[in-house]
Amino acid sequence: MTTRHRTQVVVIGGGQAGLAAAWHLRRQRIDFAVLDAQDAPGGAWRHGWDSLRLFSPAAFSSLPGRPMPPQPGAAYPSARHVVDYLADYERRYDLPVHRPVRVTGVARSSGGLEVRTDAGTWHTQAVVSATGTWWRPFLPAVPGKDAFTGRQLHTVHYRSPAGFAGQRVVVVGGGNSGAQIAADLALHGGVDLTWVTRRPPRLLPDDIDGRVLFDVATARRRALDAGRADTAGVAALGDIVAVEPVRAARDAALLKAEPMFTRLTDGEVVRADGSRRQADAVIWATGFRPALAHLGPLGLRGPRGRIPTVGTRALGEPRLHLLGYGDWTGPASATLIGVGRPAREAATEIAALLR
Repeated sequence: MTTRHRTQVVVIGGGQAGLAAAWHLRRQRIDFAVLDAQDAPGGAWRHGWDSLRLFSPAAFSSLPGRPMPPQPGAAYPSARHVVDYLADYERRYDLPVHRPVRVTGVARSSGGLEVRTDAGTWHTQAVVSATGTWWRPFLPAVPGKDAFTGRQLHTVHYRSPAGFAGQRVVVVGGGNSGAQIAADLALHGGVDLTWVTRRPPRLLPDDIDGRVLFDVATARRRALDAGRADTAGVAALGDIVAVEPVRAARDAALLKAEPMFTRLTDGEVVRADGSRRQADAVIWATGFRPALAHLGPLGLRGPRGRIPTVGTRALGEPRLHLLGYGDWTGPASATLIGVGRPAREAATEIAALLR
């Protein structure tokens, strides 16, 4: 027999975006439940590579209501520190997080929405989807990829240089993940590294970190909302935050990008000029797509796989809000510092809907 639950709002995802939504729903005195597929707190931060650090100091990386404490001896906190902070955040506010609960679908039902899970069905009046992107890594369609006999892995599978000693490794991607993983491999030695990007990598000035990026993204959103010209926001400044390992590898002349190869063979990458380079492993730091499969029954997907929104609210379903997927669901909403404001707006709109 299927277990049935009832609550005013269901938040899907217990990472940073889900917790920010929960905090603001609590302030609105709304009855809610957070459903998280993970077996422990921390969201995607539990799965990052060993040397992963935030772009901003702890004081500028906090969720609503509780500042992140500094990490002793570290200007920029580690992923482990973030996990500990998120776990403490749940405990401090006694947030109703149910885990592990995997949501399989969200559908319309009489008088509301139905959230189907492997632990029963939740009947609710509104849903906040906060599943992020980590669970849907993107791999480009490159000729010969299936014929490559070496090791292939995405950012989500990379942990440290330890497993690549003595190997010829190609890192693909000109964003933050690509630069940081390339730097991680280069600085530890013992790896024959090639870093390839589709265009020359653009490192941000050394004094720009997450605080500045958040301010720039917010200013862009305000300009667009006011009908002013698009400033291009963060994209106008560069693509890569020069965190300490990236700066160290750059300054040691270890971080030099080559143009993207055109195809793979059984154990090589082939460049546009026909030259070849042997490779034991390819690490695809090629980004992510929104993890929205659970919303499929609602039939809301638009161009590029996104669901059209006004702010965080889905255009085709006013009882659904999307939070933390990127700028299209709020300026810098995929960051710790940026998710608080769109979470507050979502909770305010939901409260008005319930009234």
